[in-house]
Amino acid sequence: MTSATTYYQTNLTTDITYLKGVGPQRGGALKRYGIENVGQLLHHFPRRYLDRTNIKNIREVKIGEEAVIIGKIASFGMQQARRRRFFQMTLNDPTGYLTCVWFNSISWIVDKFQEGDSIAVFGKMEFRKGFQIIHPEFDILEEGEDPVNTGKILAQYPSTAALKAVGLEGRGFRRIINVALELVLEEIEDYFTPEFRDEEKLLSLHEALEQVHQPDDKPSLKNAIYRLKYDEHFFLQLLMALKRQAKEENSGRVFSQRGKYEKDIFKSLDFTLTDAQINVLKEIRSDLARRSPMNRLIQGDVGSGKTIVAVLAAAIVISHGSQVAVMAPTEILAEQHYSSFLQFCKPANIKIALLIGNQKKAEKEKVYSELEAGEIQLVVGTHALIQEGVTFQDLGMIIVDEQHRFGVEQRKALIDKGYSPEVLALTATPIPRTLAFTIHGDMHISIIDELPKNRLPIITKVVEPARMDQVYDFMKKEMDAGHQCFVIYPIIEESEKMDWKASDTGFKNLSKKVFADYKVGYIHGKMKKKTRDEQMAAMANNEIQCLVATTVVEVGIDIANATVMVIENADRFGLTQLHQLRGRIGRGSSQSYCVLVKNSKSPEAEHRLKVMESTSNGFKISDEDLKLRGPGEFFGTRQHGYIKSKIANFVEDGPIIRQTRKRAFEMVEYDPKLQLDKHQNIRKQFKENYRHMLEFVNIS
Repeated sequence: MTSATTYYQTNLTTDITYLKGVGPQRGGALKRYGIENVGQLLHHFPRRYLDRTNIKNIREVKIGEEAVIIGKIASFGMQQARRRRFFQMTLNDPTGYLTCVWFNSISWIVDKFQEGDSIAVFGKMEFRKGFQIIHPEFDILEEGEDPVNTGKILAQYPSTAALKAVGLEGRGFRRIINVALELVLEEIEDYFTPEFRDEEKLLSLHEALEQVHQPDDKPSLKNAIYRLKYDEHFFLQLLMALKRQAKEENSGRVFSQRGKYEKDIFKSLDFTLTDAQINVLKEIRSDLARRSPMNRLIQGDVGSGKTIVAVLAAAIVISHGSQVAVMAPTEILAEQHYSSFLQFCKPANIKIALLIGNQKKAEKEKVYSELEAGEIQLVVGTHALIQEGVTFQDLGMIIVDEQHRFGVEQRKALIDKGYSPEVLALTATPIPRTLAFTIHGDMHISIIDELPKNRLPIITKVVEPARMDQVYDFMKKEMDAGHQCFVIYPIIEESEKMDWKASDTGFKNLSKKVFADYKVGYIHGKMKKKTRDEQMAAMANNEIQCLVATTVVEVGIDIANATVMVIENADRFGLTQLHQLRGRIGRGSSQSYCVLVKNSKSPEAEHRLKVMESTSNGFKISDEDLKLRGPGEFFGTRQHGYIKSKIANFVEDGPIIRQTRKRAFEMVEYDPKLQLDKHQNIRKQFKENYRHMLEFVNIS
């Protein structure tokens, strides 16, 4: 295919190989990266920008300032110092000389220069025996040529080693994107009407794409980025609105009466519910009294009392003759929930069963049979609940703990075992509100933002390993006073690859030396269930004074008498995990203490530990963790593939998220199937964006 033919036939769906300047080699690299056609290339957005409008003479540039300098090449060549080879080029302008140095992958640059050539270089000015820029970007300025890199705001694109190997980084990406813009920009159709764009103060789509790749100035770039962020957030909020609308269209059952079971459990409680728990329970009762099925998420910090609220909600449904399934992400957490539900439901004589993967076949088959017969009123389990052999007589409610740890299909598989069952999700991972709109935007959200009144804030201190003798002395005083302690290690066995403390070694040291006069227990994830259960029972019965453990205690362990937690190698843990671990103490009325032992001096680790030391507020900690790790790592990309973004930032885009949510939900309320003429292009684009999610919405 000739370049002329390529030019006239290029459109948004053109195979990327046939774009002028690409060809088979570059095309193959782009396809492996995920760019199949010209339209996808235009949505490969810059990761950052270089402002090269700042052109100065050498003597005008301040040390540390980024600037463009134009001069003539005075000399160049390979140099060597301290066994390290590098390439050096010197240029001069009317005010002085500037040395440019390249250290790595320098073979490509050796033949670029000629003495006397005009050149523009861009970088950060340093002073080392004269003015110097390390690894500058540059343009050789040929007479009459419009330089690609100089005097503009330049887009810098994400790249890989494979793309760089075929010349697709910096200038290479800009050249082929410029070609694409020239050929197809005018054919780009906007899915938002002019009226909608005027109301929302948005650029047209083709203006936004042009300015994000070739910004005229900073205000134009800002407006372009706003428009493209708006689009990503809008279509995600539209998905949430359509999912909620589809669920509310389903006709469920009405569970309007509180019933005997809930009243019996309420009467038996030896504590008073907090105002926050009571408010959330009211919201749940209101949901259950409506014809459309409940779809609610309860967010609550560790120890805030989510479980009893879930128990009381389940009791309402069971009072009407329906069954309840509680699904947890791990067997340990499922076992803990089983124990808690069993204890709370005992006064009401509700029949409860456990269903997890490591049970014997006969045990499982007994549960299967009794579930199908309706004899089991509430079952607690793991993924085992969604297996084909599990059939309910009448599944009226599902309760999903830590919902973000399950895939969409897994949650749907459990829902499909009932007839439009009520859905109640629980999470001890507090999520900032704007991000909750994105992750759980199709759900109604309740927050338990209050701890039981007898709880004292946990005192947290960061210590160096050298102070451990003092820490151990303090632990002995707490144990002598009748309290219990945890010591947490990041790994079970020592490893040559990682300089981390191991629980095996720690247990031997603590049980035989440091706490030889105390009862020390030990659990980790690879233990047999029977052994682990025995150790946990001994801890719960105050037969063990200090429990050495791995992160197996991160969730589901409730020891009200435990007042001290020591976390070894605390700098190796993420903020949310540290907060979850700390939540295992501070559950009684005594003052509790968390000691974070730091071994790393990295700024990131120091920052995380300072956050833990300064606050026990789960929402603040979660917000900070989100900023540090981003939503993909924070939640896990497998479960939340739809939160991947090309340009949106789910942490920083709060105002855009709120505005797009408002417009998307208004649109669906006004036009539930997106059937109006003015919404046809939005409908078409939505179906293109979320092909894999269409089974969860009703717009077909």
